[in-house]
Amino acid sequence: MSDQTAKLSLPNGKSFDLRVDKGTLGPDVVDVSQLAKSDIFTYDPGFMSTAACSSKITFIDGDKGVLLYRGYPIEQLAERSDFLEVCYLLLHGELPSKTQKEHFVADINSHTMVHEQLRNFFNGFRRDAHPMAVMVGVVGALSAFYHDSLDINNPQHRELSALRLIAKMPTIAAMCYKYSIGQPFMYPQNHLNYAENFLHMMFGTPCEDIQPNSVISRAMDRIFILHADHEQNASTSTVRLAGSTGANPYACISAGIAALWGPAHGGANEACLNMLREIHDVSRIGQFIARAKDPNDSFRLMGFGHRVYKNYDPRAQVMRNTCHEVLEEVGAHDHPLFKVALALEKIALEDDYFVSRKLYPNVDFYSGITLSALGIPTNMFTVIFALARTVGWISHWQEMISDPEHRIGRPRQLYLGPTQRDFVEVEQRK
Repeated sequence: MSDQTAKLSLPNGKSFDLRVDKGTLGPDVVDVSQLAKSDIFTYDPGFMSTAACSSKITFIDGDKGVLLYRGYPIEQLAERSDFLEVCYLLLHGELPSKTQKEHFVADINSHTMVHEQLRNFFNGFRRDAHPMAVMVGVVGALSAFYHDSLDINNPQHRELSALRLIAKMPTIAAMCYKYSIGQPFMYPQNHLNYAENFLHMMFGTPCEDIQPNSVISRAMDRIFILHADHEQNASTSTVRLAGSTGANPYACISAGIAALWGPAHGGANEACLNMLREIHDVSRIGQFIARAKDPNDSFRLMGFGHRVYKNYDPRAQVMRNTCHEVLEEVGAHDHPLFKVALALEKIALEDDYFVSRKLYPNVDFYSGITLSALGIPTNMFTVIFALARTVGWISHWQEMISDPEHRIGRPRQLYLGPTQRDFVEVEQRK
């Protein structure tokens, strides 16, 4: 906070002294909340210039290519930490001690199973239903099974709900996949780590279990870390808005999943893979590059550039290295799809058109290739994104509920419809 002010003068002669708040990082923020009392609103489609809340969780500097979780650079966390340690950090604000981490992992492991009756929900969906459709419904239904801890004003209930969500999301995500392919659900194995357990539930079967592969499980863990939070994006803002009504945390996370399902938000890595399939062969890359450069062509390369990052996406370099490790491990470098991807990557990093516009490959480009190399179908990409992002969503929900100044969200509007008019009986209408 600061004692600086900005003066707003309106054509009607009114003027306002608006407080200017300073964060620990990032631009100053003009507090316009007092305008509502004077029947004056700001107009900001997409909320591109509006801070809807204060937060201590994640900071992004898109111009410099910086992403910090609780102050820690994403590159350091992805290389040196693991997902459950990052979960603890996002939830509690500090990295855990050795004892705290052991207790947290044990708490998570005690909640990895889902209620047996929840299995019945899956039978109500068609086998060919999109896994995200199933996930929205199943996660929203969790409140019907765990209503013993839904008092959002009780800190212990909030903590228990957070643990349950983080623990059960891999189980639910894997169940969505198994249901779609007609295989039996796999129970979690708590001697495995978080990523290994997810891969076990995804690809194991009752007749033949899979053995953990350190390269693949580490790649999965990094994908979880890199997608764990991303500040006030559309789905996080949805969770906060739903939570501001007092809705239970399972309903709020389900709302976040629904928002993430939108192709403009969580479907970018799936769109990237579909683009690579459309290109199909390295020999066809030239014509697609030409189309991307043509201002009169609506085609654009998916997985390049980012709405927030005007420089290199800090998650992309970590994901790039991981992607190449996985391709090497599974022997997929010679696969036609990945040949196209690697050729496109080379062009984007060297061609002046892309370099000058800072259209670098982003995290969606590399994560989509990596997930595909791991044998995960594209319709599961956003489900895995939701799995990883759950800890960010619940951390923001916790922060909002704990804030004594939080209030129900109520955006205003610029009304452009008809002025008041009188009702005319149907016989008299022309």
